[in-house]
Amino acid sequence: MNNIDSFRHKGLRAKLVRELQTKGITDVNVLEAIGVIPRHLFLESSFVKFAYQDKAFPIAAGQTISQPYTVAFQSQLLEVKKGERILEVGTGSGYQATVLIQMGARLYSIERQKELYLRSTQLLRRLGFIGRFFWGDGYQGLPAHAPFDKIIITAGAPYIPKELLLQLRIGGYLVMPLGEEKQVMTRIKRVGQDDFEQQQYGACAFVPMLNGVAK
Repeated sequence: MNNIDSFRHKGLRAKLVRELQTKGITDVNVLEAIGVIPRHLFLESSFVKFAYQDKAFPIAAGQTISQPYTVAFQSQLLEVKKGERILEVGTGSGYQATVLIQMGARLYSIERQKELYLRSTQLLRRLGFIGRFFWGDGYQGLPAHAPFDKIIITAGAPYIPKELLLQLRIGGYLVMPLGEEKQVMTRIKRVGQDDFEQQQYGACAFVPMLNGVAK
């Protein structure tokens, strides 16, 4: 795969950024990251020409790359500040990871699908995005590297994993699609050792978050 990022690609990204603004994305850092990152390099070859449409597309291992609005919306809810330690549960294609790294996060990302873990880490390394990537069970998180300032889950979970809540620093946010068949975008704030506040931000649809690891 080459790393060509043409003037046409850059123009399409600028158009996508304007579309996201009309849909309510206001965080300048999020918009700048979306405007910089070559999303077409994260897609299967048959979908490359559609890369800057605001749509989700299939990737390997039966997963999807989220639509840009979803990536932007979750990133906006995180309220990322430069230098924050952020745990991403579900590396997937690596696109969401690059947005967070571009925004200045110190990213830790975990992926249960071995194929996706290998593919995304290789791609991000080639593109020069530096983070720490792990193959493992997202429900367990990365306790050895906790606490995290923010946590983002990029798959639909039927409940809020307690292990991840315990890895969140006091004052930090966890953003996730919560629910089984139907999900609601949810942000949880840790306000004390055992106290959490929860807000909901509308219906969404994600692939399910599964336990364990897949080879």
